[in-house]
Amino acid sequence: MSERAAPFYCPYCGDEDLRPGEQEGSPRAGGAAWECGACNRGFQLKFAGLLARGLERSDTGGDRA
Repeated sequence: MSERAAPFYCPYCGDEDLRPGEQEGSPRAGGAAWECGACNRGFQLKFAGLLARGLERSDTGGDRA
């Protein structure tokens, strides 16, 4: 798969001024996949894996007894 996940905001400053980074291994970007124009930081999104137990839905509308 060649598409990459697109972040909505910078994980450091929260700004939305994001640009795709230079190619991986580039000395300028240090391999950053995304660059923030506000705080001048580069970062990557990484898939951590699937949860073993899954998520528990809480659409009961209140506290559990």
